[in-house]
Amino acid sequence: MLRRLAVDRMTVAAVARELGRSWDTVNGLAVAATRTLLTGDRARLDGVRVIGVDEHRWAHPRHTEGDGFVTVIVDLTDVVAGQGPARLLDLVPGRSAAAMRDWLAARDQGFRNRVEVVAMDGFGGYKTAASEQLPDATTVMDPFHTVALAGAKLDLCRQRVQQDTLGHRGRAGDPLYRVRRVLRTRLALLTDRQKTRLAAVFAAEQHAAVEVTWWAYQRIIDAYAQPDPQHGRRLLTAVIDSLRRDLPGGLEELAQLGRTLQRRRDDVLAYFDRRASNGPTEAINGRLEALRRSALGFRNPINYWIRSLLHCGRLAL
Repeated sequence: MLRRLAVDRMTVAAVARELGRSWDTVNGLAVAATRTLLTGDRARLDGVRVIGVDEHRWAHPRHTEGDGFVTVIVDLTDVVAGQGPARLLDLVPGRSAAAMRDWLAARDQGFRNRVEVVAMDGFGGYKTAASEQLPDATTVMDPFHTVALAGAKLDLCRQRVQQDTLGHRGRAGDPLYRVRRVLRTRLALLTDRQKTRLAAVFAAEQHAAVEVTWWAYQRIIDAYAQPDPQHGRRLLTAVIDSLRRDLPGGLEELAQLGRTLQRRRDDVLAYFDRRASNGPTEAINGRLEALRRSALGFRNPINYWIRSLLHCGRLAL
């Protein structure tokens, strides 16, 4: 039964039909068997040196406990070492510093001593929890979220300039609105036609703030794309330093980005030394979304927890 659920990715309903039993019977046995597996596998957390942490929304109905969010904790050790995929370690109700702090505190001291790197997004709560419980570990704000943060500031700048110049939200024929997707495309991937469209937009003096913010966004992407990590680190350090200086007026979004990157400077630059990304954690989140869809949603957090571990936890069946 567990192999059908974990290996063949079947739903509980499908397994119940195959065995000629009720959904409640199959689900109850699966929950009990998985709990037994987790209790007996004392070596499951051995060798974990790199973990990723992110939030995930498993339930959308109102008044769900913890607003339907869980903190996803993933083992990235094999990914960083180039030896295998990520695996789900646990799901913790809520998305707060307390959720992660309590989970780490519940692990033994040997586990906490072995963890060397914690990859995460820009949420300060996870950073706080990791610093408190894993003082010797390196926290890494991964490239995906750093670039996403810069891209979000670029969007906000474009929308603000759009309102200031034309007095309304973007419409089909508006210059800035027409290049909204081109602005988020990496410079090296732009076609000649797209470059020409951008040049025409940037030629307008009232779009100068968008151009400056766009260029900072492209410099951040370029830093992460460098094959030499130390060269990439130097490039991104230069970007952060340039955003710390007094910026001209009209670059509010860029100034906000600079303050955030400066506050998380060590975490952002740590990527170039540790090469730990939260991308595999996001991939686990995607698999959990697929699981939720195939099950037509979950109402019981225990059922969701068990099915998620069977689906993504690489349990020893």
